[in-house]
Amino acid sequence: MAELILVRHGQANSHATSEASYDQLSALGQRQAKWLGEHLSTTNPHFDQVLTGTLNRQVGTAVGMGYEITTRDPRLNELSYFALAHALEAEHGIPAPREAVEFARYLPQVIDHWVRGALSDVPETFEDFAGRITAVIDELCDQHGRILIVTSGGVIGMVMRHALGLETPGMAKVMLQIINSSMHRLEHVHDMLMVGAFNATPHLDTPDRAHARTFI
Repeated sequence: MAELILVRHGQANSHATSEASYDQLSALGQRQAKWLGEHLSTTNPHFDQVLTGTLNRQVGTAVGMGYEITTRDPRLNELSYFALAHALEAEHGIPAPREAVEFARYLPQVIDHWVRGALSDVPETFEDFAGRITAVIDELCDQHGRILIVTSGGVIGMVMRHALGLETPGMAKVMLQIINSSMHRLEHVHDMLMVGAFNATPHLDTPDRAHARTFI
């Protein structure tokens, strides 16, 4: 039986305007990773494999947690949010929000246009994104042991869609709720991918760390 523990990377550069400038952990993101690693070290620290994508924020989170990475698999990289946002504005006149509170209405629009194939100038189709995520998860489900996967919110949202059979609006809502450095546990049992935990942040669940429960 495979047990998959997915972790969203720590907070990245939330003021970025491009993929390149976003792809670095903030000082808080580094602390989130350290705190999560400390929590795991006192509970259940062993993993048979540790996987990340190739993005700096994913790799930095795993290293900050204190783990040696087994595999850096580009299939675990995040969707290209900035490219999707630029295409949505250029092709449909819908600009990205300036306030974080507006993002809850904006992201579902991005995903909806992407799913419908209404964004042409983007690095990959929604089908390609879904395909690479489900492929790597299905491969890991065929293995045994406890596997740590440090990745990103869009990837975790897609994994939840795959496990729970979510429609696109449901997946977008899930993505919006994923906290930086949160943990998500899945088990592959009798050919079924079962969700055992979603968005767990035991390392942040104290009053003095309430400020560290970030989404962006």
